[in-house]
Amino acid sequence: MRVLVKLFGSIREAVGEKELSVELPDGASADALRRRLADRHPAFDDFGERIAVSVNFEVVPLDTPLADGDEVAFLPPVSGGGGMCWLSDRPLSEEEAVARVKGPGMGGIVTFVGAVRDHARGRSIRHLEYEAYPEMAVREMEKISAEAARRWPGTRVAIGHRSGHLEIGEIAVVIAAAAPHRGEAFEACRYAIDTLKETVPIWKKEVATDGEYWVDDRP
Repeated sequence: MRVLVKLFGSIREAVGEKELSVELPDGASADALRRRLADRHPAFDDFGERIAVSVNFEVVPLDTPLADGDEVAFLPPVSGGGGMCWLSDRPLSEEEAVARVKGPGMGGIVTFVGAVRDHARGRSIRHLEYEAYPEMAVREMEKISAEAARRWPGTRVAIGHRSGHLEIGEIAVVIAAAAPHRGEAFEACRYAIDTLKETVPIWKKEVATDGEYWVDDRP
């Protein structure tokens, strides 16, 4: 069987390819695929257990068996469309996020805007580069929005995130949470940004005056 492997962030950079076509024995697991790739590309071992794998846009255990034609992505730790959630290579606006959640029953609307700052980790930053697994990133953001609505009934959450090159001061992420009362809106907005940084496959490269590096929380 043959599977398509998509690569992102520091793994893509180390391998030098965005995707690979790999032939495997029928029924081989995602971990067998990872081991085969690690034989040629040590980057697959560098992250150890901190690397995640998705099959057809869903995160799965490493022992998951693969099938012919599967799309597999190995996801290094994250840096922290239509409908409620979208990914864009163009400037974001707080107003657009608010427009997606406001309504006559919404008494409180809370927003979070994350912008590119000029200093991080003790270094002077020139600009940022964001790379995403687009289909999966939007799907994961939609899961966050749906979970917020489940936890705080009546709440609506919109999430927009940038990809590509961002200059200092540009908006990287915008979240708007609307609810009948302000308490639920505040809680949902905080939940959305905290969860996004942990689960959504978007990677950040900081380009500083003294070099560039992926922000992957390596020790």
